Amino acid sequence: MALVKMKQLLEQAAEENRGCGAFSVGNMEMVKGAVRAAEELHTPIILQIAEVRLKHSPLHLMGPMMVQAAKEAKVDIAVHLDHGLTLETVQKALDLGFTSVMLDASTLPFEENMEKVKQVVKTAERYGATVEAELGLVGGSEDGSSDHGIRCTDPDDAAVYARETGIDALAVAIGNAHGNYPVAPRLAFDVLEEIHKKVEIPLVLHGGSGISDRDFQKAVSMGIRKVNIATASFNSLTAHVEEYINMPGKHNYFDLNEAMVQGTYENVKRHILVFNEPYKEN
Repeated sequence: MALVKMKQLLEQAAEENRGCGAFSVGNMEMVKGAVRAAEELHTPIILQIAEVRLKHSPLHLMGPMMVQAAKEAKVDIAVHLDHGLTLETVQKALDLGFTSVMLDASTLPFEENMEKVKQVVKTAERYGATVEAELGLVGGSEDGSSDHGIRCTDPDDAAVYARETGIDALAVAIGNAHGNYPVAPRLAFDVLEEIHKKVEIPLVLHGGSGISDRDFQKAVSMGIRKVNIATASFNSLTAHVEEYINMPGKHNYFDLNEAMVQGTYENVKRHILVFNEPYKEN
């Protein structure tokens, strides 16, 4: 199929009343596993990488690989910079061919957050790229190095923010958090419902790893169109590697490679199936 804009995939997901999985990757094996699952299920996905991961997975190496994988995939795939921390990184991702970018200014005051994001929208327009931004505070961080707490998105602020910034997708905070949940989160569906009523653009759920399948499906039924999955994929990859290393006999890189691909593939496939399944009240 093709490398496409994330906005296109989110609009398609809205028409079909499902969630579009956005899967974080950190190496070639994760890219291969995610694309394999998407192709097998004939379902478009988003490949993404967060800026905090770039010390382990440099953007100048990962970016071209992600973009080329999307171009050659048998399904439509968007390539997204998740939680960009600087305008310089956003610019580099756009120059590498990413079709979507996010500058995370959610820890800044409301007005400052908007001004920073407006700059990104203006820059992304020149590339025809989708822009995602975050309002409220999703707990934790992608690499577990920090936690600013959780502050639910205010629905009235969300309406103003979406309108004034001109973004294409809004990440909301409804009790969700990045990383491994110590206990299953209690999502504020009442807040999500109000946001959905007041915001016309697609909504995004970060910190998806650890949320129950039923809560995923309920969130999708209430306007969530992009669902981020990172930690669950890294955990699944690690588990498959550990299983391989603990097997008796000699080990080699090529079988190790396949273990990483398989771990990612299984997690991505499972989540795609969940996001495609309609929510049922009982």
